[in-house]
Amino acid sequence: MDGLTIGEVAERSGLATSALRFYEKVGLIHADRTPRGQRWFRRDVLRRIAFVRIAQRVGMSLEEIVTALEGLPADRAPTAQDWKRLTAGWQEQLDQRIAVLEALRSGLTSCIGCGCLSLRTCQLANPHDVAASLGSGPQYLMQD
Repeated sequence: MDGLTIGEVAERSGLATSALRFYEKVGLIHADRTPRGQRWFRRDVLRRIAFVRIAQRVGMSLEEIVTALEGLPADRAPTAQDWKRLTAGWQEQLDQRIAVLEALRSGLTSCIGCGCLSLRTCQLANPHDVAASLGSGPQYLMQD
C-alpha cells in the first residue's frame, strides 16, 4: 500500500499524532486502513493539512473548513483549479474580518487609554452611543 503512516504525516506536517486523529475524527482528513487497522494516508493529505492550518490562522472555524473540504474530490489529489474553486467565496469573508481587525487596531490605543470601562458609551464598541438601541456589547464588531 502506497502512502504515509500517521507517524510520517506527523513528522512532515509538524502536528502531533493526536491532532491528526482528531482531524480525521471531525472529517478534515481521511485515512485508509490496512487489514491490521493501521492508518495509511495518501500523500496529498499534507496539502489538506497545510490548508487547514492556514484557514485556522485566518479565523475560519473547523466547521467552515470541513464544509469547504467536502467540495474537494475524495478519489484523487486536488488540482490547482479545485483549490481555486474551494476558496473563491472566501474573499468577502476575509475582507470583513480584515475590516473588523483594522477597526480594532485604529481604536485600540484610545480605548485602552480612555478609562471609560463602559460598553454603553465606549467610542470603539459603540461610537456616539448610536448602538445603544441595538443592545449591550460591541454591536458593530458583532454584526454578521
